[in-house]
Amino acid sequence: MSRYEIAFSGELASGATLEQVEANLARLFQADAKRIALLFSGRRIVIKQDLDYDSVEKYRQAMARAGAIAEVRPMPVEVEEIELAPPPAETPVSPPQSAPGIRPAPLKVTPRDEYMAAFADVEAPDFGIAPAGADLQDARPPAQPPGLDLSQFSLAPVGSDMSERRRATDLPAPDTSHLKLVD
Repeated sequence: MSRYEIAFSGELASGATLEQVEANLARLFQADAKRIALLFSGRRIVIKQDLDYDSVEKYRQAMARAGAIAEVRPMPVEVEEIELAPPPAETPVSPPQSAPGIRPAPLKVTPRDEYMAAFADVEAPDFGIAPAGADLQDARPPAQPPGLDLSQFSLAPVGSDMSERRRATDLPAPDTSHLKLVD
């Protein structure tokens, strides 16, 4: 799907005055005079990018009604070229069979490009692949609860008030509804 950008270089439609177009664009974009002045600086200013054709056409028509000629361009499509690695040699590989306690032999890796060549001297053991459903976590002893002495604490009886004690400053404010200010 093609993507587009809409830009403005300060070009006015025939019969439109600069002041009229500036006022229309300020109203259209809800922008202040400083931003509108940037649109008429003579440089190409990208208004919006990465739009589909219908959206960019709406912008272009709205700017045309305001008296400005907008420029619509397709956005460049970036294609990254990737060099594929050669297919691996067709040699049958059997899973490593190692006895417990014996370290597996280091895995020999041939680099596929110059980036991977930096890792050619790295020695990584071939651990193989664990069967499906195998537990890969190391065994840990069960956690012991901390030894706390809670004998000095007790529970309040059911229905008791657990809020803070009232202080003398918690009294209700005095009634001042009978007081009036006189000039």
